[in-house]
Amino acid sequence: MVPKDCTRCNNNGIVYHRAYSGEYLCRNCFLFSIEDKTKRCVNKYSMLRYQDKVAVAVSGGKDSLSLLYILNKIYGEKNYITIIAITIDEGIPGYRDESLEITKDFCSKIGIENRVLKFGDVFGINMDELLAKRPSEKISSCSFCGTFRRRALDLISESVGASVVATGHNLDDQLQTFLINILSGDVERIGWIYPEPVEYGEKNIRKIKPFVEIYEHELVFYALHRGIPFQAEECPHKNESIRTDIRTILNSLESNHPGIKYNAFNSAIKISKLLKMDTSGSLTKKICSLCGRDSSSSVCSVCKNLMILSGASPYNGQKSDLD
Repeated sequence: MVPKDCTRCNNNGIVYHRAYSGEYLCRNCFLFSIEDKTKRCVNKYSMLRYQDKVAVAVSGGKDSLSLLYILNKIYGEKNYITIIAITIDEGIPGYRDESLEITKDFCSKIGIENRVLKFGDVFGINMDELLAKRPSEKISSCSFCGTFRRRALDLISESVGASVVATGHNLDDQLQTFLINILSGDVERIGWIYPEPVEYGEKNIRKIKPFVEIYEHELVFYALHRGIPFQAEECPHKNESIRTDIRTILNSLESNHPGIKYNAFNSAIKISKLLKMDTSGSLTKKICSLCGRDSSSSVCSVCKNLMILSGASPYNGQKSDLD
């Protein structure tokens, strides 16, 4: 039997049942719980420092816009940090255009500057042109897009003088990445998913994920109840990635066994922390011999991808990151 009163404040007006904890929450308590979880995660992993300039990666989706709103509400409006929104335009007609408009309008509404960087301006090619040039459809669009988008975020963050880059990756994203690494044999990379920020590049920028302990569907609910507009349409190329299959399996398990994703996430974090400590030598950053930026090997993934698109061999005696 569903109770009439909120588990936390005993007021009427329940709007959300948190199945994995058994809580029934009113609107105010639910919204507070998401904001409080975000703040606790930031504190737990020492993600922010006083007077940081934080570049929030905003795509126009529910995660990134909610992150922008919460970080501004908790830290920005109190002048603890300075916030700027950064957006990457991959060049996917009919998809990215809508999100760019949503992001622009929302940033204007809450008084935050929004900078946009296009794939074409950085790599001389947009996603549609890129997909037409890839040598095989066995190489998913996500392999190119994810690699190039991360580099573009690095570049725009450096250009605005950011000390921190914040992304809206949630608990589901992090758990999916963990399982992808397991299934693809990239065990060493599991150490990289530990949420504690690590400085990288000449500017010593830190990357943080304040939503890493929050379920994806809770962020959808948060955005709806906060009145945060977001693009509901998903990327037209998303089904090329195994991530979609893993998401479906995990959601099915969670539906039948509430809390299983949270338990699995906690296990993944414990494993990643151990691997980060035990494989510190293999996780040591190197410098790409082609572009001079941080890399896990002598040639970075971006340069390897650009070589593949140009028809050159990306191997140089090493196994490609795309295999």
